[in-house]
Amino acid sequence: MSAHILSRLLPRVRAGASVPSASGSADIHPTLEVIGGDRFPLQALGRSYRPFPLIGSNRHVETIFAAFFRSLPDVRYRRECLRTADGGAVALDWPVGGDDQRLASDAPVLILLPGLTGGSGDTYVRHMLVRAKKNGWRVVVFNSRGCADSPVTTPQFYSASFTEDLRQVVYHVGHCFPYSKLYAAGWSLGANILVRYLGQEAHSCPLAGAASLCNPFDLVVADEDFHKGFNVIYDKALARALRRIFKKHALLFEGIGGEYNIELAANAKSVREFDDGLTRVSFGYKSVDDYYFDASSSHSIEHVQTPLLCIQASNDPIAPSRGIPREQIRGNPHCLLIVTPKGGHLGWVAGDEAPFGCPWTDPVVMEFFEHIQENKTDSPLHGAEGAPSCKASLGVMV
Repeated sequence: MSAHILSRLLPRVRAGASVPSASGSADIHPTLEVIGGDRFPLQALGRSYRPFPLIGSNRHVETIFAAFFRSLPDVRYRRECLRTADGGAVALDWPVGGDDQRLASDAPVLILLPGLTGGSGDTYVRHMLVRAKKNGWRVVVFNSRGCADSPVTTPQFYSASFTEDLRQVVYHVGHCFPYSKLYAAGWSLGANILVRYLGQEAHSCPLAGAASLCNPFDLVVADEDFHKGFNVIYDKALARALRRIFKKHALLFEGIGGEYNIELAANAKSVREFDDGLTRVSFGYKSVDDYYFDASSSHSIEHVQTPLLCIQASNDPIAPSRGIPREQIRGNPHCLLIVTPKGGHLGWVAGDEAPFGCPWTDPVVMEFFEHIQENKTDSPLHGAEGAPSCKASLGVMV
């Protein structure tokens, strides 16, 4: 379908207006499934979710369209390589240009966590970054080990279970901006890591708020669905991306021995094969199934004490609706769940900027964060002892 035809369809799918309730909060529109979050009267909850015609009619079409045809905002980064406590390294990409130098010292900071093999170059990441910057926020993209050419200095990448790198990134950013409230948003695997971190930190979490988008939550369920029908295409594509990252750093694993199956990882045809050959061994699991069960962030929801917005699509092929921990979210007053009727995976081709602009989720996430920022009076919890120093990291331009 041509861009000309798509643009002519655009005026037909504008979202409807919010209808205030008697209490002043927005009524929940029947196109949305909403659980919890009585503390967060978002106007977005009262607006109709209208998927873009044709594109939004099929979850695979929407997923693929968003990945290949969504616009890519022009963003230039300054890269900061942060050495972790175990000798590894991650890359923090800070956007340069604009009004960042004139922002107040207490301007909020948003940390972005891309999905599996993703990074600061992905369209969904850049759209969220641009929107937050326009709202006067500082933003940084956390690229996991090996992603977006982040350096790999030890024979270990990252996993759905591993939260230590995020913990050090949060402390580092908080040390750099001690008067700012910190927020984080994660997509897919990044969302799973973020929710696990929130649960582990519980009452001690330095974040003022967080957003989890298209989170697989139950990795056992997600793995089951990953091998069915058209989903095999996504599985092969992600396995190919993992192999590509591994081969760049294969020498680090030369002769490593133990339970590692380097040949299986290097030639993996599926994410499960890669995890069996490498990931589960790196992080001390006896089997892939043990890894997927333990790493599932659905177990963490009950421990979350930070305001958390979870947005899922009911037709997500990679993060199945049946894996959403609805009852746990319902029982946690800090959590708000929104499930849209369509959206695919990382798609959400709907809203005022569809089909080529930002996902429907971006303004909803920012409304949630702005609500917390305007209403939360707690002091920032930064500067913890042992936090990495800003001067200890290496900054380079990319």
